[in-house]
Amino acid sequence: MPRLPLVSLVLLTAVVSVGASRLAPSYDLIVRGGTVIDGSGRPRFAADVGVTRGYIAAVGDLSLATATRVIDGRGLFVAPGFINLHSHAELDGLQVADNMLSQGVTTEILNADGSGSLAIAAQLRTIDSAGTVLNAGANIGFNSVWEAVMGETDHRPTAADITRMQRFISDNLAAGAFGVSAGLDYKPGYYATEDEVVQIVSPARVWRSNFPNHDRVRAESNFSARAAVEETMRIGQRAGLNPVITHMKVTGRERGHGDVVLGEMAALSRGGVYTAADVYPYLSGMTGLGALIIPGWAQDGGLDSTRKRFADPALRKRIVQESDEAIARRFTGADGILVLSTGRTLSDHMREFGTSSPGEAVVRLHETDAPMAILGFGDERDLIRILRFPAAAISCDCGATVGPTGHPRNYGTFPRVLGRYVREDHVLSWEDAVRKMSALPATIAGMVDRGYIAVGMAADLTVFDSATVIDRATFKEPGLRSLGIRYVLVNGQVALSDGAATGVRAGRTLRRGSWMPSRPQDATTSARRMELHGSLFGLDGGAATHRLAVTLQQRPSTRNATGSVVITDASTGALVRGISYGVVQAMRGWTSVTGRVRLQGSGEERAFTLTVESADPHVAQRPRTMTMDVEGMSRVRGVVR
Repeated sequence: MPRLPLVSLVLLTAVVSVGASRLAPSYDLIVRGGTVIDGSGRPRFAADVGVTRGYIAAVGDLSLATATRVIDGRGLFVAPGFINLHSHAELDGLQVADNMLSQGVTTEILNADGSGSLAIAAQLRTIDSAGTVLNAGANIGFNSVWEAVMGETDHRPTAADITRMQRFISDNLAAGAFGVSAGLDYKPGYYATEDEVVQIVSPARVWRSNFPNHDRVRAESNFSARAAVEETMRIGQRAGLNPVITHMKVTGRERGHGDVVLGEMAALSRGGVYTAADVYPYLSGMTGLGALIIPGWAQDGGLDSTRKRFADPALRKRIVQESDEAIARRFTGADGILVLSTGRTLSDHMREFGTSSPGEAVVRLHETDAPMAILGFGDERDLIRILRFPAAAISCDCGATVGPTGHPRNYGTFPRVLGRYVREDHVLSWEDAVRKMSALPATIAGMVDRGYIAVGMAADLTVFDSATVIDRATFKEPGLRSLGIRYVLVNGQVALSDGAATGVRAGRTLRRGSWMPSRPQDATTSARRMELHGSLFGLDGGAATHRLAVTLQQRPSTRNATGSVVITDASTGALVRGISYGVVQAMRGWTSVTGRVRLQGSGEERAFTLTVESADPHVAQRPRTMTMDVEGMSRVRGVVR
C-alpha cells in the first residue's frame, strides 16, 4: 500500500517562513473584489479567491496578499466552473472548446444518451495525449454495449450475451466511468426490454452510480412522456442506481402537466431513491429526423433494412401512418420540424412532395438521406417547472465543438439560463442557478473535489457579469457566441480572459473512484461532522501504516468546516496537519472534505481531499475506510480500526 512520502520531499516551490507567509501570503492568482456565489445555494458574499498550483487556497479578505496574476472581479460574480453532465463533445472540440468556455463550462461528462466508447480508459488516454482545454470524464453507454453484443436487429440476448454486457459495464466503471448512460429511445438500444436493461446495468449497484437516460417514448404507451419517465425511475430503482431524467421534457399530449411527473420524481427521492434530472432552456431538440419518428420495428436492422421496407407498399403505408401518429403525439407539428441539411421545415417538404402527410415527407427524405433535424416538443410552463425542480441540473445536450452544429444550445445554454431565466424572468435566483450548474451536477456525477468555491477544491472558476450575460445563438444563427462570461479558470489556469479564449490546455481527464458515490447535494440547513480516530491498515491487512486524528464540524450557519486533521506516518512519525478546510459533504455512512495541510519539516502547504466510508461496499466485510489525496503525493487508502 502506498504511503505519504512525508520525508525526503522535493519541494515544488521555495519555502517561505511560516511567519512571513502569514503576514503576506502569496498565490499564483487572485480573483480580487468579486461577489462569490459558491455553488452551495447559500447567499452570495464579497470575497477574494486565492489560487495556488491549480487549487483554491483561500477564500476571504486577501487584501494583504500578493499574486503572480490578479483578476479584477469588482462588479462581477465569481462562481465554480460550470459542469455539463450531458456532453456530446468532439475530440478536436475539446482542444479548442471556445463554445463551452464562452458559456462558463469547465467540465464535460462524455458519452451521453448511451453512446460512446466501450473502452473508457483508452478514450481518456486519447484525450490526454491530444490535450484538452476542459476537464473531461465519461459515462459508459448502454446503447453502445447493447449494439456491440446484439447488433442492429431486434432479438433477445442469451445468458452469455447478458454476461458479456454486464462485464462491459463493470469493467468500465472500474476504469473510472461516472455513470451508465442510456438512450432507450434510440435504436437498437430501444429493443432491450426493461427487465433486460435492469439485468445488464445491475453490476453498477455496488458502485453507487447513476443512470442518466433519454427516456423511451413508445407507441405501446400512447407516446406518454410520463410513462417514459416512470420507466427510467423503475430501472434505476430496480438496478440500485440513481435515475437521472436526461434533457428532461414533457412532450405530446401531456404538455403542460410537468408538475405531475416532477411530483413522482420527488416522491421516489423521498422514498430513498435519489432521482435527478438535467435540462436545457429550449423548447426544441436536435436529433436524426427519423430516429424518434419512424417506428422502431421499421428501423430493425439499420437504415438499409428500413429502406427495403419503404419499397413494400403495405409496409410503407403502415410506416407513414405510424410516423404521422408519432409527430402528432410527440412533437409540435410539421411547422416545428426543421430539416438541417435543407434548411427547410417539414411543412415545406410536404408541399414540395405534394402530400398532406408529414410521415410521407419523412419517408421520402430518408429514401436518399438520413438528415438531422430540429424538432419542437415543449411547453414553456413545463420548462419553468423543470428548471425550478431542486434536483434538476442545467446541462446543454451539446459539447465542445469547432463550429455550430445546428442547435443554439451548443453556444447559448448556460448564459441563456443566467440572462433570461434569472435576470430577466426571475425564474431562478442567481444562487440557485449557479448551484444547478456546479455543485448539483458534481454530486449527481459523484465528484468530491469540484463544484464548490471552497478551500482545497480544484480551481475551476467562472467569472461573469450579471448585467450583461446572455445567449445570442438562435436557430437561424446557432453559432453566435454568448456574452458576459469574462474569465474562466480550468485547474487554476486562465482559459478565457476578458471573454477571449487563451488557448491554454489545462484540462484534465477525470475518473470516478469507488469512494465517490452519486448522491443528493447535501442540505446546508443541517450540521455535518467527520470523526476519525485510530489507525489505518492496508485494505488486505498487515501492520498499521498511519495514525489518524480527525475532528471536523460544519454548522449550518458557516461556509466551511472547522476542527483539526492530523495524520501521522506510523513508521517514521512524519505528519501532515490540517490548516484550513472547505465544505463537509455528507450522506448516510459517507463524509468528504477538502482543505489544506501543512507538511512537517518543510512547512509547505498542499491541497487535500479526505473521504470516510462507514461500511465500504468495495472491501470485504464492508469495513470503515479512509481515502486521502494530497496534492502531488500518492493516494492513501485503507481500513480504519
